[in-house]
Amino acid sequence: MEAQTALIGHNRPADATPVKMATRDLDVSYGAIQALAGVELDIRENEVTALIGPSGCGKTTFLRCLNRMNDTIEGCVVSGLVTLDGHDIYDRSLDVVQLRARIGMVFQKPNPFPKSIYDNAAYGPRIHGLAANRDELDEIVVTSLEKAGLWKEVRDRMGEPGTSLSGGQQQRLCIARAIAVSPEVILMDEPCSALDPIATARIEELIDELRENYTIVIVTHNMQQAARVSQRTAFFHLGQVVEMGDTVELFTNPQDERTQGYITGRFG
Repeated sequence: MEAQTALIGHNRPADATPVKMATRDLDVSYGAIQALAGVELDIRENEVTALIGPSGCGKTTFLRCLNRMNDTIEGCVVSGLVTLDGHDIYDRSLDVVQLRARIGMVFQKPNPFPKSIYDNAAYGPRIHGLAANRDELDEIVVTSLEKAGLWKEVRDRMGEPGTSLSGGQQQRLCIARAIAVSPEVILMDEPCSALDPIATARIEELIDELRENYTIVIVTHNMQQAARVSQRTAFFHLGQVVEMGDTVELFTNPQDERTQGYITGRFG
C-alpha cells in the first residue's frame, strides 16, 4: 500500500499541474448495492474539477469519499486508495476531524447553523483552536467572509442569524464557514441547485476566484456550469468514470460515445 501511495502524483510530466488528491481502484458499496467500481481519478492542485453524469451515477458518493463522509453511513464499505498529497486518507492512524478541516464541504442546500452570522464563520476556528484570542478570531471571520465575497453585505449585520440572509448569501456564508479553517480542498455538492440565476452567477464567480488558493471539486447536474467553472471534467456513468479530461476538450471532442450521448442530451 505504501509503495502504491508513493507513486501517485509522481508519474506525470514535469510541467504538469501537481496532483492534490487521487483515487485508485476505488469501490464503494451500500450493502448489496455497488455504487462505485474501480474509480481512478486525479484531482489537480488549484484547479476546479467538475463531476458530471446522470442522477444516481455515483458523483456524490465519490465526493463523500474524498473527506470520508461515507464513514457516517451504516453499511457503507469503501475499498481502494484515496490520497491527499500522496498519503492514504483511510489510514487508521489518521485523525478524521483534522482531515475534514483540510478538506471542507459545501452542500446542495445552504445549511447555516442556527447561530449569528459571526458565529457561523467562527465555528470552525473555535472548535479547532485556531485563534488565541478574540482579535485573532475576528480577523479570521472577516477574512473568510471577504474571501467568500460576503463581508461588504453583512459587516453591519454580524449579530443577525445566518438564516436571515438570502439563499445565495447563505450559501456564501457556508463557503466562508468552510474556508475559515484554511482548508486545502473544497468539495461542493451541487452548490447552486437551490439558487436563482443571479445568485448562481455570483457563486460561479466566487469559485473562479477561490481556485487561486484552493483545490475545488464540484458535483453539478448543469453541464453549462461545468463548462464555465472547471478546468477538468469527469463523466460518471453507472458507478464508473467513463471519461476524464480537459473540460473544453471533453465537451467539444468526447472520446467515448456515452459521453457524447450524455452531453448532447440523448440520455441522462
